[in-house]
Amino acid sequence: MRLILSSEHVRDATFTDSHGQVLYKTDTPFRLGSRTTTLSKIRPSRGFRDHFEVLGTIKWHKYSSTVFRFGGNELKTKDFIPSGGVLRRKRTFTGPDGRSYRWELGSKVVVLYLNSTFKTEVARLHRRSLGIIGRKKSPYLEVSPQVEHMLDLIILTFIYVEKLRMDKEKASESVSVG
Repeated sequence: MRLILSSEHVRDATFTDSHGQVLYKTDTPFRLGSRTTTLSKIRPSRGFRDHFEVLGTIKWHKYSSTVFRFGGNELKTKDFIPSGGVLRRKRTFTGPDGRSYRWELGSKVVVLYLNSTFKTEVARLHRRSLGIIGRKKSPYLEVSPQVEHMLDLIILTFIYVEKLRMDKEKASESVSVG
């Protein structure tokens, strides 16, 4: 499955399928202090208008653990999706299927693996292409059919890890410029 993002700023974006149907949207209103990202999912209705239903939120904290609210639970990131690896660029969580998954934050993209000895890739971000070489394309998240049963959770954790990756990218750019 390919979910096309309206923006690389995943905290304020829509996620559409290959036919252009909006499936998810994120919203992070500006405010001083800690901000909250809301993830909503389209719910078809019998009338003329579809509506969005809130799936979960991410309350961002700078000096303490960020908090996920999802499926009636409140989960601190240090417990739910803790960091690992030498550079703290790996985030592991357990899916509703009881299996362990690991997001790896590369310098340009994030990739989700089934956390096993075989390191099976199950989701990957593809960045925007401006079309200078090749075709112009929007950013998209490619998700394997084997994990579509937990797509809502993949989207929520993707928003979290991609924001972390973007922060690290921005920090390294400012260090190299300065």
